[in-house]
Amino acid sequence: MEIPVFTLDAFTNLPFKGNPAAICPLMHELSDYLYQRIAAEMNLSETAFITRINPSDNFTTGSRFRLRWFTPTNEVNLCGHATLASAAVLFKYKQNENPKLVFETRSGDLAVTQQGEGYIMDFPLNPPTQEVQYVAAVGNHPIQDVYLSSNTKKLLVRLADSCDRSVLTSLKVDPVALQSSETSGRVKGVIITMKGSPDCQPGYDFYSRFFAPWNGIPEDPVTGSAHTVLGSYWSKKLGKKKMLAYQCSSRGGELELEVRDDGRIYISGQAVTVLQGTITL
Repeated sequence: MEIPVFTLDAFTNLPFKGNPAAICPLMHELSDYLYQRIAAEMNLSETAFITRINPSDNFTTGSRFRLRWFTPTNEVNLCGHATLASAAVLFKYKQNENPKLVFETRSGDLAVTQQGEGYIMDFPLNPPTQEVQYVAAVGNHPIQDVYLSSNTKKLLVRLADSCDRSVLTSLKVDPVALQSSETSGRVKGVIITMKGSPDCQPGYDFYSRFFAPWNGIPEDPVTGSAHTVLGSYWSKKLGKKKMLAYQCSSRGGELELEVRDDGRIYISGQAVTVLQGTITL
Protein backbone atom coordinates (compact mmCIF):
# COMPACT_ATOMS: atom_id res chain seq x y z
CA MET A 1 0.00 0.00 0.00
CA GLU A 2 1.27 3.45 -0.92
CA ILE A 3 0.03 6.52 0.95
CA PRO A 4 0.86 10.05 -0.24
CA VAL A 5 2.24 12.30 2.47
CA PHE A 6 2.97 16.03 2.59
CA THR A 7 4.76 17.89 5.37
CA LEU A 8 3.80 21.54 5.65
CA ASP A 9 4.92 24.22 8.07
CA ALA A 10 1.76 26.07 9.14
CA PHE A 11 1.30 29.64 10.44
CA THR A 12 4.39 30.80 8.57
CA ASN A 13 5.56 31.65 5.05
CA LEU A 14 9.10 30.40 5.72
CA PRO A 15 10.32 26.79 5.76
CA PHE A 16 11.44 25.42 9.14
CA LYS A 17 9.32 27.97 11.00
CA GLY A 18 5.72 27.64 12.21
CA ASN A 19 4.35 24.21 13.12
CA PRO A 20 4.99 21.17 10.91
CA ALA A 21 2.16 18.76 10.17
CA ALA A 22 2.12 15.59 8.07
CA ILE A 23 -0.94 15.36 5.81
CA CYS A 24 -2.16 12.11 4.23
CA PRO A 25 -5.04 12.34 1.71
CA LEU A 26 -6.52 8.81 1.63
CA MET A 27 -8.83 7.24 -0.95
CA HIS A 28 -9.96 4.71 1.69
CA GLU A 29 -10.21 4.70 5.48
CA LEU A 30 -7.48 2.88 7.40
CA SER A 31 -7.66 1.31 10.85
CA ASP A 32 -7.15 3.46 13.94
CA TYR A 33 -4.16 1.25 14.74
CA LEU A 34 -2.55 2.18 11.42
CA TYR A 35 -3.36 5.89 11.81
CA GLN A 36 -1.61 5.87 15.18
CA ARG A 37 1.41 3.93 13.91
CA ILE A 38 1.85 6.31 10.96
CA ALA A 39 1.59 9.34 13.29
CA ALA A 40 4.22 7.81 15.59
CA GLU A 41 6.47 7.18 12.57
CA MET A 42 6.07 10.76 11.28
CA ASN A 43 6.80 11.93 14.85
CA LEU A 44 5.43 15.45 14.36
CA SER A 45 3.03 17.16 16.77
CA GLU A 46 0.19 16.12 14.44
CA THR A 47 -0.39 13.87 11.47
CA ALA A 48 -3.74 14.46 9.75
CA PHE A 49 -5.72 12.00 7.62
CA ILE A 50 -8.18 13.33 5.03
CA THR A 51 -10.80 10.90 3.71
CA ARG A 52 -13.75 11.29 1.35
CA ILE A 53 -17.28 11.28 2.75
CA ASN A 54 -19.00 10.73 -0.60
CA PRO A 55 -17.38 7.83 -2.53
CA SER A 56 -18.19 9.54 -5.83
CA ASP A 57 -16.16 12.63 -4.83
CA ASN A 58 -12.48 13.13 -5.41
CA PHE A 59 -10.02 15.54 -3.82
CA THR A 60 -10.45 18.03 -6.66
CA THR A 61 -14.25 18.24 -6.87
CA GLY A 62 -15.34 17.42 -3.31
CA SER A 63 -16.10 20.16 -0.81
CA ARG A 64 -16.67 18.03 2.34
CA PHE A 65 -14.14 15.65 3.80
CA ARG A 66 -13.54 13.77 7.02
CA LEU A 67 -10.47 14.89 8.98
CA ARG A 68 -8.74 13.22 11.93
CA TRP A 69 -5.63 14.30 13.84
CA PHE A 70 -3.12 12.12 15.69
CA THR A 71 -0.13 13.06 17.83
CA PRO A 72 2.63 10.43 18.15
CA THR A 73 0.72 8.99 21.12
CA ASN A 74 -3.03 9.62 20.66
CA GLU A 75 -5.91 11.09 18.66
CA VAL A 76 -6.92 14.67 19.52
CA ASN A 77 -10.25 16.53 19.33
CA LEU A 78 -9.03 19.72 17.66
CA CYS A 79 -5.92 20.80 15.80
CA GLY A 80 -5.52 24.12 14.05
CA HIS A 81 -2.21 23.88 12.23
CA ALA A 82 -2.93 20.46 10.71
CA THR A 83 -6.36 21.71 9.53
CA LEU A 84 -4.68 24.68 7.86
CA ALA A 85 -2.12 22.35 6.27
CA SER A 86 -4.84 19.90 5.12
CA ALA A 87 -6.71 22.67 3.31
CA ALA A 88 -3.46 23.88 1.76
CA VAL A 89 -2.75 20.39 0.38
CA LEU A 90 -6.21 20.13 -1.17
CA PHE A 91 -6.17 23.63 -2.65
CA LYS A 92 -2.56 23.57 -3.83
CA TYR A 93 -1.76 19.97 -4.77
CA LYS A 94 -5.19 18.51 -5.51
CA GLN A 95 -6.32 21.73 -7.27
CA ASN A 96 -9.59 21.69 -5.35
CA GLU A 97 -12.03 23.88 -7.23
CA ASN A 98 -14.31 24.92 -4.36
CA PRO A 99 -14.09 28.35 -2.68
CA LYS A 100 -14.63 26.71 0.72
CA LEU A 101 -13.77 23.31 2.15
CA VAL A 102 -15.58 21.80 5.13
CA PHE A 103 -13.95 19.15 7.32
CA GLU A 104 -16.10 16.89 9.50
CA THR A 105 -14.16 16.40 12.74
CA ARG A 106 -14.47 15.51 16.41
CA SER A 107 -15.04 19.26 16.96
CA GLY A 108 -17.87 19.49 14.42
CA ASP A 109 -17.70 21.06 10.97
CA LEU A 110 -14.63 23.23 10.37
CA ALA A 111 -14.65 25.41 7.26
CA VAL A 112 -11.53 26.75 5.53
CA THR A 113 -11.40 29.32 2.74
CA GLN A 114 -8.49 30.73 0.76
CA GLN A 115 -7.59 34.38 1.16
CA GLY A 116 -4.66 35.71 -0.82
CA GLU A 117 -1.55 33.78 0.18
CA GLY A 118 -3.21 32.32 3.27
CA TYR A 119 -6.22 30.46 4.64
CA ILE A 120 -9.03 31.40 7.03
CA MET A 121 -10.35 28.72 9.40
CA ASP A 122 -13.76 28.93 11.05
CA PHE A 123 -13.30 27.38 14.52
CA PRO A 124 -15.34 27.12 17.73
CA LEU A 125 -14.48 29.66 20.41
CA ASN A 126 -13.60 28.12 23.79
CA PRO A 127 -14.02 30.77 26.52
CA PRO A 128 -12.07 29.91 29.69
CA THR A 129 -13.18 30.58 33.26
CA GLN A 130 -11.12 31.96 36.12
CA GLU A 131 -9.25 29.35 38.12
CA VAL A 132 -7.62 29.39 41.55
CA GLN A 133 -5.29 26.42 41.10
CA TYR A 134 -2.61 26.35 38.48
CA VAL A 135 0.11 24.01 37.31
CA ALA A 136 3.60 25.12 38.39
CA ALA A 137 5.01 25.92 34.95
CA VAL A 138 6.34 29.47 35.24
CA GLY A 139 8.79 29.23 38.12
CA ASN A 140 8.94 32.33 40.30
CA HIS A 141 7.70 34.77 37.67
CA PRO A 142 4.72 36.94 38.70
CA ILE A 143 1.32 35.82 37.42
CA GLN A 144 -1.64 38.03 36.59
CA ASP A 145 -4.37 35.51 35.72
CA VAL A 146 -5.10 31.80 35.66
CA TYR A 147 -8.01 30.55 33.54
CA LEU A 148 -9.17 27.06 32.53
CA SER A 149 -10.99 25.99 29.39
CA SER A 150 -12.66 22.83 30.70
CA ASN A 151 -13.93 22.06 27.20
CA THR A 152 -10.42 21.79 25.74
CA LYS A 153 -8.65 21.00 29.05
CA LYS A 154 -6.25 23.87 28.40
CA LEU A 155 -4.99 25.91 31.33
CA LEU A 156 -4.13 29.54 30.54
CA VAL A 157 -1.52 31.24 32.72
CA ARG A 158 -0.96 34.95 32.08
CA LEU A 159 2.32 36.46 33.14
CA ALA A 160 2.20 39.86 34.82
CA ASP A 161 2.45 42.88 32.52
CA SER A 162 5.68 43.82 34.32
CA CYS A 163 7.38 40.81 32.64
CA ASP A 164 9.42 41.41 29.51
CA ARG A 165 8.82 39.25 26.45
CA SER A 166 12.23 37.65 27.08
CA VAL A 167 10.78 36.07 30.24
CA LEU A 168 8.34 34.10 28.10
CA THR A 169 10.78 33.21 25.30
CA SER A 170 13.51 32.06 27.70
CA LEU A 171 11.19 30.13 30.04
CA LYS A 172 12.38 26.55 30.60
CA VAL A 173 9.53 24.13 31.20
CA ASP A 174 10.26 20.56 32.29
CA PRO A 175 7.64 18.44 30.48
CA VAL A 176 8.04 15.45 32.84
CA ALA A 177 7.60 17.60 35.95
CA LEU A 178 4.69 19.45 34.32
CA GLN A 179 2.86 16.25 33.46
CA SER A 180 3.41 14.71 36.90
CA SER A 181 2.18 17.90 38.62
CA GLU A 182 -1.32 17.48 37.10
CA THR A 183 -2.79 13.99 37.10
CA SER A 184 -6.49 14.73 37.72
CA GLY A 185 -7.29 14.76 33.98
CA ARG A 186 -8.65 18.33 34.12
CA VAL A 187 -5.61 19.73 32.30
CA LYS A 188 -4.09 18.34 29.10
CA GLY A 189 -2.21 21.45 27.97
CA VAL A 190 -0.75 24.62 29.48
CA ILE A 191 -0.80 27.98 27.67
CA ILE A 192 1.56 30.61 29.00
CA THR A 193 0.69 34.04 27.66
CA MET A 194 1.44 37.71 28.09
CA LYS A 195 0.29 41.04 26.73
CA GLY A 196 1.89 42.03 23.44
CA SER A 197 3.38 45.21 22.07
CA PRO A 198 0.72 46.53 19.69
CA ASP A 199 2.62 49.81 19.23
CA CYS A 200 5.74 48.06 17.86
CA GLN A 201 5.64 46.64 14.34
CA PRO A 202 4.12 44.29 13.35
CA GLY A 203 1.89 45.03 16.36
CA TYR A 204 1.26 41.76 18.19
CA ASP A 205 -1.61 41.99 20.66
CA PHE A 206 -0.36 39.08 22.74
CA TYR A 207 2.31 36.38 22.90
CA SER A 208 2.07 32.77 24.01
CA ARG A 209 3.71 29.37 24.30
CA PHE A 210 1.97 26.00 24.64
CA PHE A 211 3.01 22.79 26.41
CA ALA A 212 1.15 19.47 26.13
CA PRO A 213 3.23 16.58 27.53
CA TRP A 214 -0.06 14.81 28.36
CA ASN A 215 -0.51 14.37 24.59
CA GLY A 216 3.11 13.46 23.91
CA ILE A 217 4.04 17.05 22.90
CA PRO A 218 6.60 18.67 25.26
CA GLU A 219 6.11 22.03 23.47
CA ASP A 220 3.94 22.69 20.44
CA PRO A 221 5.50 25.32 18.13
CA VAL A 222 2.30 27.12 16.98
CA THR A 223 -1.10 26.00 18.23
CA GLY A 224 -4.35 26.90 16.49
CA SER A 225 -6.52 25.13 19.08
CA ALA A 226 -4.91 27.10 21.94
CA HIS A 227 -5.95 30.30 20.17
CA THR A 228 -9.63 29.30 20.44
CA VAL A 229 -9.02 29.87 24.18
CA LEU A 230 -6.53 32.75 23.89
CA GLY A 231 -8.72 34.59 21.38
CA SER A 232 -11.65 34.56 23.79
CA TYR A 233 -9.55 35.61 26.78
CA TRP A 234 -7.62 38.45 25.13
CA SER A 235 -10.63 39.75 23.20
CA LYS A 236 -12.35 40.45 26.54
CA LYS A 237 -9.22 41.84 28.21
CA LEU A 238 -8.23 44.10 25.30
CA GLY A 239 -11.73 45.00 24.10
CA LYS A 240 -10.82 43.93 20.57
CA LYS A 241 -12.38 41.55 18.03
CA LYS A 242 -9.47 41.48 15.59
CA MET A 243 -6.05 40.59 16.95
CA LEU A 244 -2.60 39.61 15.74
CA ALA A 245 -0.92 36.91 17.83
CA TYR A 246 2.59 35.51 17.94
CA GLN A 247 3.49 32.16 19.47
CA CYS A 248 7.11 32.54 20.52
CA SER A 249 8.42 29.00 20.51
CA SER A 250 11.88 28.54 19.00
CA ARG A 251 10.24 28.07 15.56
CA GLY A 252 7.66 30.83 16.07
CA GLY A 253 4.47 31.54 14.17
CA GLU A 254 1.90 34.24 13.49
CA LEU A 255 -1.90 33.99 13.66
CA GLU A 256 -4.56 36.51 12.71
CA LEU A 257 -7.68 36.22 14.84
CA GLU A 258 -11.20 37.56 14.58
CA VAL A 259 -13.60 36.78 17.41
CA ARG A 260 -17.21 36.67 16.25
CA ASP A 261 -20.43 37.28 18.17
CA ASP A 262 -21.80 33.79 17.37
CA GLY A 263 -19.33 31.82 19.51
CA ARG A 264 -16.87 31.20 16.67
CA ILE A 265 -13.44 32.53 15.79
CA TYR A 266 -11.64 33.05 12.49
CA ILE A 267 -8.00 31.91 12.67
CA SER A 268 -5.89 32.83 9.65
CA GLY A 269 -2.39 31.96 8.57
CA GLN A 270 -0.13 30.76 5.81
CA ALA A 271 1.56 27.43 5.14
CA VAL A 272 4.66 26.33 3.25
CA THR A 273 5.44 22.82 1.96
CA VAL A 274 8.77 21.27 2.96
CA LEU A 275 8.27 17.64 1.90
CA GLN A 276 6.27 15.50 -0.49
CA GLY A 277 6.57 11.74 -0.52
CA THR A 278 5.01 8.30 -0.23
CA ILE A 279 4.58 6.07 2.79
CA THR A 280 5.00 2.45 1.70
CA LEU A 281 3.39 -0.25 3.84
